[in-house]
Order: sequence, then structure tokens, then C-alpha cells
Amino acid sequence: MTATQNHEAPRTDVLITTAFLAPGDEVDALLHDAGLATRHEPELDTLPVEERAAVLAGVRAIIAGTRPLGADDLIAADDLQVVVRTGVGYDSVDVDTATRRGIPVCITAGANRQAVAEHVFALMLSSARRVSENIRNLADGRWNQLTGRELRGATLGILGLGSIGKAVATIARGFGMHVAAYDPYFDEEFAAANGIRRATLDEVLAESDFVTLHLFLDDSTRNLIDADRLALMKDDAILINTARGGIIDEDALVDAVERGVIGGAALDVFAQEPLPADSALLHTPGILATTHVAGATREARGESGRIAAATVIAVLGGGEPPFVVNPEHRAVAHRAVESREVPA
Repeated sequence: MTATQNHEAPRTDVLITTAFLAPGDEVDALLHDAGLATRHEPELDTLPVEERAAVLAGVRAIIAGTRPLGADDLIAADDLQVVVRTGVGYDSVDVDTATRRGIPVCITAGANRQAVAEHVFALMLSSARRVSENIRNLADGRWNQLTGRELRGATLGILGLGSIGKAVATIARGFGMHVAAYDPYFDEEFAAANGIRRATLDEVLAESDFVTLHLFLDDSTRNLIDADRLALMKDDAILINTARGGIIDEDALVDAVERGVIGGAALDVFAQEPLPADSALLHTPGILATTHVAGATREARGESGRIAAATVIAVLGGGEPPFVVNPEHRAVAHRAVESREVPA
């Protein structure tokens, strides 16, 4: 066979599906400098099944964004050694399947902490001062000087006092807010040092002027904020969500805002993304929505990409993966090596 007749596809070591990463960028250069061949497929989940399987075959690492990476994908990637999510949420990855196949799923912990925390206050201030309403009125020729409210002296309720929740609490102190927080693994030392009052989930909802969510999405938190819990909130309270859309029962939220059960909501994440143009969340006065951009700063994306690249390089070089969300993968991988079998 001549060279021109050899149509063997080039190898792919690292498949990149994160939309903000691109061929030739810093992350791509880091991977290439390590001798790794890359391929970018930000819309992998939209490809036909057979084409998607062909793309995944032989891939050794995936740097994934927020688009779904399902069981079929992980099985098709028969040489896969690691998945890295450029962010801290990993509900878009079928972690159970990854674990059964002995594949570590990693996150880029800490990379977008400040970005998300700042966006919480962008949403909070926009809602409190009715910024979007004011802009819309002025564009429509209406000079309505809407009355807003101040953050100083208000109570901010934080559900989830992890890395991002702590960053939010720190900023809140600068605004002169009182902070109450709920977390199943409450950090007493941090709370004491930062004047944060520990409360139950229901107490946070009932007592806060603003409530911000910073919880992972799993079976224990899905639709956690339902009609009953929305009814606990003050009738002028604002609910902010930059975590995951599935934590809130969105139909119940629309109903609560329309009926004045709560004052409004500011959302950056949704149960279905992209959010359909006809979604009631976009057409209900009192609900402000942004396009899952809380972590989308140059600084956060740059750091997230660098952490992802470093993780892939380390793992493919035989090192231990950092920020693993499924440590139990090790037992499966060890058994597979011993038996020389690939788990299905």
C-alpha cells in the first residue's frame, strides 16, 4: 500500500469538549509540548452515535465541559484513563459508569471560586437595584425611577458553605451583610472567624433576605428547593442560583414568583441547558437569568484549563490524579489490572 493509499486516522490522546478551549490555545500548547495529540469536539453530544463512537475510540483522556458525557461515550472510549471537568460540577459526566470502568473523574477545584462568587453579587445587586428593569424601561422610553434596596444590613443565607460559599461569605462582609449558612459538613472554624451564624436549611430560607445556593446536584439535592421550601421564604426575598439548575423545582419557582410568595430570583443555571427560548423562566417578571456564565472570566477559564492540562499530563504519565470525585475507581482499576480485563 502506498502512502497515498494509507488513510489511517491520526491518533487522539486527548479529546477536548470544553467549549471555551480551542486549537492552538494555551491548553492545547501545554498538551502538545507534553507529546500529546489533541482533538476538539465541543459539540460531541450532538454527533450521530456511530460518529461519536469513532471519535472516542482510542482516546486516552477527555477534558470535558458542561455538555453530557454519558455511559455510551465512556464505553466507546475504550482506552480512556481520565476525565477532567473544567469546573467543579460533574453531574454532566456519568460518574457511575466511569467508576465501573476504573476511570477517575477529576474537577478543576478552586479555579472559578472567585468568578462565581463575584457573579453571585452581580446577580444580587442587579435584583436588589432592579437594574435589568431599569435598563429595559429606559430603552423603551420610560423614565421610571424604580426603588431598590441596599445589601448593607440585609441577611444573606448561604446553602453550601464550601469553597465558593466561603468566598461569597467573605465578600458579603464587605457589604455589611449578616450571614447565616447551612452545610452538612459545616466549617465551624471558618464560620467563627467570619461571623457566620450556623442555621438549619429551613432556618436559612425563613430568615434570609437573599438566599444563594452552592450545593452539588445529586439525588439528595435534586428539587431540594420545592414549593414547600419556597413558601418558607420571606415574601420579598431573592433566591440566587449559580450552582446547578436541578436543585430548584423550576415550575414551583415560577409559580412562587408570579404569586408573590417570594420577591424574585436570579439564575445562572437551569435544569435544561441551553434554556429554551419559550421557558417561563425567561418570561416571568421578577426572574433574572444569565447563560451559565458565573465561572466565565478570563482568569477562571485560564486557570481551569491549566489545571485540566496538568491533570491529564500527570495521569497519562503514570501519576496520581488530583481532585478526584470518584476515589472508588481505584479498586476497580486494580482488579482490572490483576485480571487483565477491561470492566464493561
